[in-house]
Amino acid sequence: MKDHVEQEEIFSQILRAGRRTYFFDVRATKAGDYYLTVTESKKFTHDDGSFHYQKHKIYIYKEDFAEFNEMLSAATDFILNEKGTEVISERHQKDFKKENEITEESTEAEANSFTDVNFEDI
Repeated sequence: MKDHVEQEEIFSQILRAGRRTYFFDVRATKAGDYYLTVTESKKFTHDDGSFHYQKHKIYIYKEDFAEFNEMLSAATDFILNEKGTEVISERHQKDFKKENEITEESTEAEANSFTDVNFEDI
């Protein structure tokens, strides 16, 4: 039996993102104060068609909100400034090729192609 019993949800939002779902839940402590839980739930399908969910949860308390928000904003701004909003991921694009795959294919293609050179023309 669990010693820690989840408190009632006061406010909840759900973000569905592919096989991941994010839950943002405001809960109340026993003293009546509020805190935030962020849960990532990820669906895994087995070969037999059955599936299970793997969940990860973090608790964020209001005394940490300002710094958490600041660091989350700084990290997301950094990513967007460095890489833009376009998704460049092999998970999201079926035809995505890693840089070393492109180099290997290019090298292989170059090795298998040649140009006829007529030395009399030189």
